[in-house]
Amino acid sequence: MKLNDDGRPDELEVSEEAAPEGPVGRAESTTADGLSSEDEAEAVAEGEITPAIIHVGESGARGERGGDDERPSVQLGEDAKPVRIPELLPILPIRDTVAFPGTLVPLTIGREKSKQLIDDVISGSKLLGIVAQRHARTEDPELDDLYRVGTVAAVLKLLKLPDGTRSIVAHGLMRFGIEELVQTSPYIVARAHPRLDIASPSTELEALVHRAREQATQLIEMSPNVPAEALVILNNIEEPGGLADFLAANLNLELTPKQELLETFDVIERLRKVNSALARQLEVLDLSKKIETQVKQQIDKSQREYYLQEQMRAIQKELGETDGRQVELTELRQRVADAKMPELVLKEADRELERMERIPQASPEYGVSREFLEWLIEMPWSVSTEDNLDLARAERVLNEDHYGLEKVKKRILEYLAVRKLNPTGKGPILCFAGPPGVGKTSLGQSIARALERKFIRVSLGGVRDEADIRGHRRTYIGAMPGRIIQEIRKAGSNNPLFMLDEVDKLGADFRGDPSSALLEVLDPQQNFSFQDHYLSVPFDLSKVMFIATANYMDAIPPPLRDRMEVIELHGYTLFEKLSIAKRYLVKRQMAENGLTPEQLRFDDAALTTIVEGYTHEAGVRNLEREIGSICRGVAAVIVRGGKLGHVIRKAELSRYLGPVKFEPELAQRTSVPGVVTGLAWTPVGGDILFVEATAMPGKGNLMLTGQIGDVMKESVQAAFSLVRSRAKSLEIDAEKLSSSDVHVHVPAGAIPKDGPSAGVAMITALVSLLRGVPCRPDVAMTGEITLRGLVLPIGGLKEKTLAAHRAGIKTIIFPARNEKDLEEVPKEIRDQIKFVAVKKVDEVLATALKPRERSARVPRAAARTGRSATAGTAARPRAARGGRKVVRTARAGRR
Repeated sequence: MKLNDDGRPDELEVSEEAAPEGPVGRAESTTADGLSSEDEAEAVAEGEITPAIIHVGESGARGERGGDDERPSVQLGEDAKPVRIPELLPILPIRDTVAFPGTLVPLTIGREKSKQLIDDVISGSKLLGIVAQRHARTEDPELDDLYRVGTVAAVLKLLKLPDGTRSIVAHGLMRFGIEELVQTSPYIVARAHPRLDIASPSTELEALVHRAREQATQLIEMSPNVPAEALVILNNIEEPGGLADFLAANLNLELTPKQELLETFDVIERLRKVNSALARQLEVLDLSKKIETQVKQQIDKSQREYYLQEQMRAIQKELGETDGRQVELTELRQRVADAKMPELVLKEADRELERMERIPQASPEYGVSREFLEWLIEMPWSVSTEDNLDLARAERVLNEDHYGLEKVKKRILEYLAVRKLNPTGKGPILCFAGPPGVGKTSLGQSIARALERKFIRVSLGGVRDEADIRGHRRTYIGAMPGRIIQEIRKAGSNNPLFMLDEVDKLGADFRGDPSSALLEVLDPQQNFSFQDHYLSVPFDLSKVMFIATANYMDAIPPPLRDRMEVIELHGYTLFEKLSIAKRYLVKRQMAENGLTPEQLRFDDAALTTIVEGYTHEAGVRNLEREIGSICRGVAAVIVRGGKLGHVIRKAELSRYLGPVKFEPELAQRTSVPGVVTGLAWTPVGGDILFVEATAMPGKGNLMLTGQIGDVMKESVQAAFSLVRSRAKSLEIDAEKLSSSDVHVHVPAGAIPKDGPSAGVAMITALVSLLRGVPCRPDVAMTGEITLRGLVLPIGGLKEKTLAAHRAGIKTIIFPARNEKDLEEVPKEIRDQIKFVAVKKVDEVLATALKPRERSARVPRAAARTGRSATAGTAARPRAARGGRKVVRTARAGRR
């Protein structure tokens, strides 16, 4: 180091090539725990770095605090004057390492405070205190962020890097303790208390030094990356404390154990800790050597076995002999070739075969690969059945298996006709929607029989895991393909009829959304390359005819519903149920219970009573159960030796089925004012419901009960407001209405009820109550109202009509805007029920309420309309005429 005339050092100029390797741009981070022994030896030997020489006074040698003349001094070069270690020492915080006395510490300086500190130290005494931070992330450390013991160091070399950072080489001199901070800006300055090593010669000290040298020598010899010069430095260190610090600086320890060694002032205790750390590292290194030897031996053994197996395979080939594993692989390869897989799938199968040849047969991976190949081989990649597109035969099969359902059969025949004209076309995904028991699943079976296709049925009710559709990836233990691929493999054909039953009952949870996974399956634009997670290769589903079934379409997500063509199956009439029972149900139950036509017969009256008195459904499932109960009862009688040739008549039904379960109660329920029969739609078909109203003294309040939903509550409120606003024209005493509380109740309160079609029933019940006029018992109604008295259209007219027919209703009041929906109602129902299409509430009341008894004060026209002479004479005849006109139209339709 060259000095100017005033004794200050020149600024060190360092070329870019001389910059130390390591991270650049960090605030402070050492490039190493200290210079390696090789770097240190070369730097000292070549004279690039001149270690400092420490001069210690008498009191300083004892490590006590005294005046300036008693503090330790340091000589920064052979020709330089000794410099005393100042009482106030600038502090340089460092991260993730500890500087020890007697070692060279390379540091990279990046923080602005630290750069200024280095500039001032270089231009001054070149002495500073290096202290480790407790947490490396702290950018501006304070006293609590620093350890209290550090190392006094002399800056020997400064390097300025192109990116603005600085790199220094510092020589650790001695330990010191921070008593207090006297300055924090522009950098930290602390009052320092230097501490020198004090060690009295003893036998224990010699033994610890000898043990440390011995263990360090072993560690250097066992470590392949440590240079031989490290032994030279190790053997040239004579001071026990210096030896301990050198070893501590180069041990592979965390920050806290290293700081603990720095804070150990007693040399003997420090050597004990260093020996303990050396012993642990020797043990780890020895164990790693053993593991490396074992792994090498296993690899050598595997290579030897592979070489011998190849030799044995070659010998067996020459002798014409093959082992069982080779026979299995050859068989698999032949089956792969015979499977006629697509090119992409064949490539994947060949790759898996090559992998199996390298896997030992006892390995679990061998079984996983074999199972995967079995799935690829058994999939019907090129196996398909030929469709029978004879429309006459298909129509005959559908008529044999199902009665009625003309709309459904027509759509199926249209589908077959399109397939015949365009065999490669992508047909729609049909979805049969309707109540339980109407024959959705059996209809799919009939279509498969008509087409002569394989039939697959998968119930999706309760499925919540997406893997049930797409399968599991092969990385999982026990992985399998999804149900789509599984069922197609069982069918053995790539164009079966695949029925997805109960698609509206799919669930979703944390395992995924199966309905979303079905989008690719059912989309004709995507399913030609459906990829199961297990197979991981595309499979063409475009040839599969998918048919879904659902009870309730609103439960299906819109994206999935958009991919399907919905065909409604509303339910059966009484006549259709009787025909189905005679053609199919009786024969099937007699065959299942071992009976012949000579042993049991049903007459029509008995079947009619079973349908009306023992079942209450849109389909025929419960009807078949009741017929099965009778068959089992007759079978028991025959087995006990009873007579043959049973004829089941109406009078004998109670013997087998018990008393009648469903009786018409319309006359009893609607015989008093305030009770009205309404019509409702449910996911399992149509149903009737009763609306009851009563009044009591009060303040004109309205009370609602019976598990009514928000929509029906709004209908009641609208009806009540309409009644109050038209009290005079409706012949209702307004004063009595304002002094009474009205309670509207829909029975069967445990069942939630809601829907936008109860308005006309609500206003009819209120007017019937407040007029004191009962509603006709054979009339049911459906429709929503507005505050202007208009009747709005509704949905599910066919289902509601079938429910009214089952309940014995003779007249149905419905919105005029739903007249087009009457075409869906079977003709025999239209012939038995009078349909009254209405546009306003007045027409509803004129038809639904019984006319009042005539009196001398009431004109005949008013009596016919059920109104008083003072209730708007000009408007009443028009409403009455309109009502009669609609009724006549309905009757004309009946004729």
